Amino acid sequence: MPKQFSDLGISAPIVKAITELKIVVPTEIQLKTIPLLLSNTTDLVGLAKTGTGKTAAFGLPILQLIDVKSPLIQAVILAPTRELGQQIYKNLESFATFLPEVSIAATCGGIPIKPQIERLATPTHIVVATPGRLIDLIQRKAINLKETRFLVLDEADEMVTVLKEGLDEIIAELPAAHKTFLFSATMPRSIKQLIQNYLNKNVVHVSANMETVGNQGIDHQYIVVNPIEKLDVLMHFLNSKEGERGIIFCKTKAAVNKLAKNLAINRFSSGALHGSLSQGIRDRIMEQFREGHINILVATDLAARGIDVKEISYVVNYHLPDVYEAYVHRSGRTARAGAKGLSLTVLQPEEVVEIAEFEKELGIQFKEFKKPTLASIEENNTLLWAKQIFKTKPNHDIATELKDKIKTVFHHLTKDELIEKVLANHLLQAKNEVLLKTEKPIKKQKRMN
Repeated sequence: MPKQFSDLGISAPIVKAITELKIVVPTEIQLKTIPLLLSNTTDLVGLAKTGTGKTAAFGLPILQLIDVKSPLIQAVILAPTRELGQQIYKNLESFATFLPEVSIAATCGGIPIKPQIERLATPTHIVVATPGRLIDLIQRKAINLKETRFLVLDEADEMVTVLKEGLDEIIAELPAAHKTFLFSATMPRSIKQLIQNYLNKNVVHVSANMETVGNQGIDHQYIVVNPIEKLDVLMHFLNSKEGERGIIFCKTKAAVNKLAKNLAINRFSSGALHGSLSQGIRDRIMEQFREGHINILVATDLAARGIDVKEISYVVNYHLPDVYEAYVHRSGRTARAGAKGLSLTVLQPEEVVEIAEFEKELGIQFKEFKKPTLASIEENNTLLWAKQIFKTKPNHDIATELKDKIKTVFHHLTKDELIEKVLANHLLQAKNEVLLKTEKPIKKQKRMN
């Protein structure tokens, strides 16, 4: 029989809460981490893939170690984005359902700071924060960390830049005897330097299933396209996944906006997510995605952190990521909670050579995804055109006289005949557009004197 959370030393009230959440069997990172953190004797580095339950790995023991008799902040959990911070906060609140005396607060950027300052004026045991907002609160002297026993750096590889700039300021507020727990899905050189600089020299390293990226449920594939056909091939793929939820990753905010606009024109149920959007818009789009009101999220890497939606069946790398770590985080959005998932990378011919490097560095195998035929793409585009017409709202501002004249033109046609003619007209226009795109401009001849 596999080990249970009670076997790891987790108390009955917490076990009751997570059992109601259907969290019953510990994951590998939880098995290895929880007993160490409960012993409260060491700094720890936890290396585990995205979606393997790192929040519970540090969250459950921290909840258990809180001294509810003290009204002071005893644990600070740092996350790279507000979305991830809110996710951690909600998870901790759920884990603490039967610990009513434990007080948890979220103090993340992107929303007004005044209510957060007011919240911190009341007894608080655990604070979940983004680094920038925590430093702001420290500078305003609005937070007291003098009794903080635990500092958690979650998804540390996504916070390296800001941590380099602000970690000294944060640690200066903590007692010397505090413990630091660093969790990451990857271990780039910058994180190793961070560990060397800020964690105890006797830090314990814990690794879980890092021989492959994501988990065995992820199918890594790539498809090779020419730039001119990239969007059409993507839409063909998305049409084949109708009704399923997925995330498309782009390198830049401009690329996210452009692709999201094209998907909206073609009536795909989609939304855009990047750092330049207001927090209110980001929250609304994320809520729509979580609730299933939109099926496709087009996002930049950082904006998509904190997305923990179990039913994401595919991830598309519309642009090849610059670093291997980014691929780990992208692909980790799918195949969560034991499900299967597809991570599809769209490549241009000159990028194919890079696949071997990704395989070697990450210990995974890519298979080639079969590109649809030209005829299949044309058929798909025609279906998208038909859906555009079907979903177009009637224009009630058109004059009745003009409508009557149009009706007179078509009045003798049956429905089937009208569809045949409209379809033939569309295909003819599409063919002409292709010819115009591929037609070479005529070079002007030099005049002879």
